[in-house]
Amino acid sequence: MKAHIRKLVVVVDEVHIEMGRSVAPPTRRALAMAVIDNPCAGEYREDLGVLTDIGEELGGLLGERCVQALGIEPGQAESYGKAAIVGEAGEIEHAAAILHPKLGAPLRKAVAKGAALVPSAKKLGGIGAAIDVPLGHKDAAFVRSHFDAIEARVADAPRAREIVVAVAVTDSGRPLPRVGGLRKDEIKGEDGLR
Repeated sequence: MKAHIRKLVVVVDEVHIEMGRSVAPPTRRALAMAVIDNPCAGEYREDLGVLTDIGEELGGLLGERCVQALGIEPGQAESYGKAAIVGEAGEIEHAAAILHPKLGAPLRKAVAKGAALVPSAKKLGGIGAAIDVPLGHKDAAFVRSHFDAIEARVADAPRAREIVVAVAVTDSGRPLPRVGGLRKDEIKGEDGLR
């Protein structure tokens, strides 16, 4: 089943100055959100395969939209994350079905690799609910400079029988990072950790 998408929203957050200091080049985070019908709303289903397949479709679509919005090549992506807000006629497991079994592989393809787990968040919420999409370096989870988040919110969603699915991609870490840890130039990218 293909996702029935009511709306796509793509935004880019760009930081040029932090604490009065120039950030050059600016740090940039792209966020792509799809507002979709929830085909499992209003009933308990043992098999959530329809949502798993939708997750696979959206992982590629939203990841590609983020890379395009940043104007970068896929290999220039540095961090990623995912999240979902389920409307009141659904359940939290609907978000898990979209986000976990199949969304990751096409997202990794959209950002050229992605050895690390994709950080995620999920919740139930009404119209205008917000969620923080957690971010981490796509190839090495121990890169502290890339621990971050971006807020995802669609003013008119999710309606009761909808789900907001969000993917975020960056071309950098936080502005002016200085808390130590593994640096991005030290990444091996083999085990998803270092």
